[in-house]
Amino acid sequence: MIERYTLPEMGSLWTDNYKLKTWLQVEIAACEAQAELGYIPESAVEEIKAKANFDLARVLEIEAQVRHDVIAFLTNVNEYVGDAGRYIHLGLTSSDVLDTALALQLVASTDLLLEQVETLAQAIRYQAQQHRNTVMIGRSHGIHAEPITFGFKLAGWLAEVCRNRERLIRLRQQIAVGKISGAVGTYANVDPRVEAIACQKLGLQPDTASTQVISRDIHAEYVQTLALLAASIERFAVEIRNLQRTDVLEVEEFFARGQKGSSAMPHKRNPIRSERLTGLARIVRGHAIAALENVALWHERDISHSSVERMILPDASIITHFMLVEITDLVKNLLVYPDNMKRNMNLYGGVVFSQRVLLTLVEKGMSREEAYRIVQSCAHQAWNTPDGDFHKLISQDSAIQSYLSPEEIESCFRAEHHLKHLDEIYQRLSI
Repeated sequence: MIERYTLPEMGSLWTDNYKLKTWLQVEIAACEAQAELGYIPESAVEEIKAKANFDLARVLEIEAQVRHDVIAFLTNVNEYVGDAGRYIHLGLTSSDVLDTALALQLVASTDLLLEQVETLAQAIRYQAQQHRNTVMIGRSHGIHAEPITFGFKLAGWLAEVCRNRERLIRLRQQIAVGKISGAVGTYANVDPRVEAIACQKLGLQPDTASTQVISRDIHAEYVQTLALLAASIERFAVEIRNLQRTDVLEVEEFFARGQKGSSAMPHKRNPIRSERLTGLARIVRGHAIAALENVALWHERDISHSSVERMILPDASIITHFMLVEITDLVKNLLVYPDNMKRNMNLYGGVVFSQRVLLTLVEKGMSREEAYRIVQSCAHQAWNTPDGDFHKLISQDSAIQSYLSPEEIESCFRAEHHLKHLDEIYQRLSI
């Protein structure tokens, strides 16, 4: 991923240097397991642990000649270790190291994502608490529907973030899988107990039935889970973009001192961060498709997945982390305009209270068909008319007057009726 969208915390987990550190962790854990089982001398393991190291530049230099990254790595490690290095990688195949080490990277990445998801949840919960009673219009099909609160809208975001958190928790368990089972997974040259002990030392579970690789459905699930999280962030971003439109302007991204929105138009305050999040979500979704393509390998393995994963796993992790940090800061500093919300809700004399008028007329004995006809007629007369006033038309309609008193008509236009059960939803989310 380009530096523009790479934050150091996640970026550091996907450097070549970090990758080789995890390879060394796996090799040492396997050696320790071999020694515990009496296959190699304890003294050799102590010497390996004391001397084992690598130099990235040297590894790349060797790889340029041998055209094999793991062999290059092992060659360089043995340059540090000396004679005891003959016990390193004993009975293992490259994928034992690659896939087990990759699991360590994925676990570390998931832990970082979980930490940031929790921070996002706290930010949304705080804003929802501040706006529990900030009344605004709810929209369906982009058209005014009925009153809600901004806190209620944020409650929906929070519930979705909590679901994503649960998905990440489950995912962490699913991806924490290693394999040290040899060339085609049959343990022909390595004791299964070596795998069990090494994985335990690394905080992983042994794969149930690996081939030469861990099946790529696990890695596809990782990217799909990130894609779903990115899709949630995109949903929030698209909502902010819509609510920031000039003719709506109910919320707005924070506009920093000195920030400029357009090279041509000085007045512009654009939702650039939300738009950026929308675009980045597309990339993560695209990576999910590539991860699914990686599942079908030839026989016990090929390496068609390898080149893909070198790009999609770092990118998906780095992008999703960036998106989480970005949306968290956006939510924390979101500008909210209750007066504009109130103004928009009351367009055309409160046409958004039409259902309440309809139901009240039905309760008073008018047929639903007749009530719908009258209320719709009044609403459409008020709709898109500069001086349209639904409330006035309802109040002056003789048929309605024969069923409803002025007080009963007035009660239909109170937003409180629509908000009376929201506390139950807030309680579910500790808002």
